Amino acid sequence: MTVGSFQIIRRANELGEDPTALSGRYCQEFLKDMDDLQCLQPTHQPRVTEHMEQIKEMIAKIMANGCAYTINGDVYFSVDSFPEYGRLSGRKLEDNRAGERVEVDSRKKNPADFALWKSAKPGEPSWESPWGPGRPGWHIECSAMSAHYLTHSFDIHGGGMDLTFPHHENEIAQSCAACRESNISYWMHNGFVNIDDEKMSKSLGNFFTIREVTRLYHPLALRYFLLGNHYRSPVNYSISQIEIASESVFYIYQTLLDSEEALSAFQQGTETAKNAKGRVTPQAQECINKLRNELKTKLSDDLHTPTILNAALQEALKLMNSCLTILKKKQQKQQHLSASLSLTELLKEVKAVLDVLGLLAGSTCAEVLQQFKERALKRAELTEEDVLHAIEERALARKNKDFARSDQIRTDLAAKGISLMDITGTTETAWRPCVRSIQEQPASPAQPKKSAAAVQEQPSAPAQPKKSAAAVQEQPVAPSQQKQPSAAPQQEQPAAASAQQDHPTVPPQ
Repeated sequence: MTVGSFQIIRRANELGEDPTALSGRYCQEFLKDMDDLQCLQPTHQPRVTEHMEQIKEMIAKIMANGCAYTINGDVYFSVDSFPEYGRLSGRKLEDNRAGERVEVDSRKKNPADFALWKSAKPGEPSWESPWGPGRPGWHIECSAMSAHYLTHSFDIHGGGMDLTFPHHENEIAQSCAACRESNISYWMHNGFVNIDDEKMSKSLGNFFTIREVTRLYHPLALRYFLLGNHYRSPVNYSISQIEIASESVFYIYQTLLDSEEALSAFQQGTETAKNAKGRVTPQAQECINKLRNELKTKLSDDLHTPTILNAALQEALKLMNSCLTILKKKQQKQQHLSASLSLTELLKEVKAVLDVLGLLAGSTCAEVLQQFKERALKRAELTEEDVLHAIEERALARKNKDFARSDQIRTDLAAKGISLMDITGTTETAWRPCVRSIQEQPASPAQPKKSAAAVQEQPSAPAQPKKSAAAVQEQPVAPSQQKQPSAAPQQEQPAAASAQQDHPTVPPQ
């Protein structure tokens, strides 16, 4: 966590604020967003201001090894002293630019030489050093803190694709100049975020924050969407894709809730089944083995999370619903025991996979589903009472055989992301979120902020709702049949409830 970038210094000067305080505030807001997305906190979160001695020590080593020189209080790394410069990016020396988009200093021996230490300037933070007061360059901060906590050689270094050159290239050069044994086994660079196939930027007016997205969509939906894209690939964010992801996660949690409730109701049979070895069906055992294997092999294959979400997980969820169907029917006891034990093991395995992927919430399944529904209502600009009133109006229309009006109510709600489901064997109707009609909707979930500095004014993450009763329905409705993006899960799914019409079935001719 830095304080020395010219962007932070410039913004702090505009606000009349200490750069360290500004940086710290942004870092805290960032960590809140990461908590919402269920990203594990790192073991160490080093701040540049707390590691100035380590930075100066590394610069001194580089100079002692003949790889840096001073000019009037500035210290520059000499790229000519490192013949392997460019090995990560494949770029040539002449392609380099100064690390922070400033004009090339004519005093440097080579235009590609980059700053390790910058002499103090008015309006900038500074620290004492053997070369005079100043502040560290951007690149040396990362190398020094990494070496302090991880030693000079470690396994994985991450970062955005745009940091490959020159930042990471410079990190390699200066780290090797300080310690020849320095080595990083794997460089993992993530792709850019695009909005409707355009790069996200404030200048294009399509810039918005994580918190603006999670105000209208559950954080688990955003995480699922991100995991549905390989991290090295560009992420094309659009309303349609985030809504498909949201529907997919709702389907997962409805399946989990239905399974928990069915197993609880079948508790006595489950206890019997626990002592009955070999009663898991071969199909269920094969599915469990496949899910375990897919998780291990695909994560080992450059964290290929989309394949896990698209294939084995969907197969397991489908089989869980098949087990639920068996438990709801009056069949032989042996079939119930097999279905119960199979469902128990499938539920356990699916939760384990979701946990590894960071998709298993700390709340109950019923609470998570309620959170999804609350956001769906917010997107639709409706209240729960509005939806219940529409359900009553539709029931009256059906009673009066006004099927055109009944269909129109269902269609109008579906266009706003509310799907009505008639519960089999009853006269009740439940509702669930669905993908809206979005032809005219902008990609951004909210008006973009005029300035990123407004982060301190962002609202806190949505409060956890109170516990609520489980959604009333027999089976979870699988995500809608739509043209799925490459990153979104593909699966065999029953027709979405919103596609049903209320006209009586016409008897065959």
